[in-house]
Amino acid sequence: MTGITALGLPEARRNEAAALFRARGVPHRRIEDWKYSDLKSALGEGGIGAAVAQWQILHQPDGVELFDLTQSNPPEWVLANFARTTANTMSAASLALSKGGVALRVPKGVCITNPLKLDFTAAGHVRALLVLEDGASLTLVEGVGPGHFRNVGFEFVLGEASVLEHVRVSPDAGEAVLVEEMSVRIGAGGQYRAHFAAFGSKLSRMEVEITLAGAGAQAHLSGVALLDGKRHSDVTTHVIHAVGNTHSTQLFKHVAGGNSRAVYQGKVTVAQGANGSDSNQSAKALLLGENAEADLKPELEIFADDVKCAHGAAVGDLDAESLFYLRARGIPEAEARGLLLHAFLEDAVAEISNTDQRELVRTELLTALKAMA
Repeated sequence: MTGITALGLPEARRNEAAALFRARGVPHRRIEDWKYSDLKSALGEGGIGAAVAQWQILHQPDGVELFDLTQSNPPEWVLANFARTTANTMSAASLALSKGGVALRVPKGVCITNPLKLDFTAAGHVRALLVLEDGASLTLVEGVGPGHFRNVGFEFVLGEASVLEHVRVSPDAGEAVLVEEMSVRIGAGGQYRAHFAAFGSKLSRMEVEITLAGAGAQAHLSGVALLDGKRHSDVTTHVIHAVGNTHSTQLFKHVAGGNSRAVYQGKVTVAQGANGSDSNQSAKALLLGENAEADLKPELEIFADDVKCAHGAAVGDLDAESLFYLRARGIPEAEARGLLLHAFLEDAVAEISNTDQRELVRTELLTALKAMA
């Protein structure tokens, strides 16, 4: 084994991850966090395999440093931040089985205006690390390429007063099984804004754990899922307010038609002593047919006083009066339904502050809506 796993990192981290995965195995529906997304059944007898997925940088702006994790002699910033958390089962699998990946850094005080475009492709396991040092800023556009099964373990480290906008677009991937585990740690005054647009696959799951580790840290998550056929999309989040005076929001909108299934599980934990924490999470879904399903599960766990926390979830269908209003004005039914669905999803898309990326997601949604009409 060459590169970071052999020369840079203590082999104990890899061994610990391998032991954890061996003990737990592939997640299945009898595990509470995975009861809506049975990964073991979706994979079948082939299991998770040991293939190595690929990554590619489509655009690397000036000022962004890159280290290929298959190379020897990793720099200190990689050693200090790579593979620090392995408690997540599938993240442990990616660490134990991947033989490479990519590490990226924006140095202290550097503000990158052009987006960094990163895609994960092919099948297998891969790791990634993104470090924003104090006062740095970046927009990351993450693409999800085809692959029968892919497992991505992605770590983000945001220094004090750093700002990251992260847009992830996962197109309709057919019969693929795609999972990604993200670990995000945010320092004092840092901001992480993420939007996840998903169009489903046989099973897709994005699992995010965010730690607000410094006073003034913020995390703002939004996402849309537009599903048809037998597509499945799962977003599972856990935001930890480790200290006080931190702020988080979550807004997710789902549209499910055919025999598809949309899942949102959102947990917010306010640690003991984290007074002044402010959190709000909202998840809504529209079902377009009798066989479509949406499972929305917001959850709060509070161990502090003087906090402001709210959560809500709602599942329904298109408003009949609004549809009648549009049709009465000469708008064909398919077009009227598309307009209402677009309006339903729009406030989540509007959370994307970068204009170009907002329009990218909006265009993908409009294309998918036309296909569903």
